[in-house]
Amino acid sequence: MTIKEVSEQYHITQDTLRYYERIGMIPHVTRAPSGHRDYQPADLAWVDLAKCLRGAGLTVEAIVTYVHLYQQGEDTVPARLELLRQQREALLEQRRQIEAALARLDGKIAWHEKMLP
Repeated sequence: MTIKEVSEQYHITQDTLRYYERIGMIPHVTRAPSGHRDYQPADLAWVDLAKCLRGAGLTVEAIVTYVHLYQQGEDTVPARLELLRQQREALLEQRRQIEAALARLDGKIAWHEKMLP
């Protein structure tokens, strides 16, 4: 796939894809003989993972760390697991905060609805 096709499929700008590759958030993408990026399934898996991890709230730096650990091999599985577990806990706390805010808003909405004629 071309960078344009990947950009459209994943809703990420081409500049962002290049940036992610340049900083190591996505390992070097396969190149065609012409030198142009030619995304293969393994490359797309990294794009998908990067998008997922960003959506989960990981910083760019944390994702770069994860990728570097992955590239170092299976000895880094415990470190990668810890990184993911920490982010999961952060997301769970964020969800608790959002649920508490929603509950309070629901209460305020109900109160205001009772005030309507």
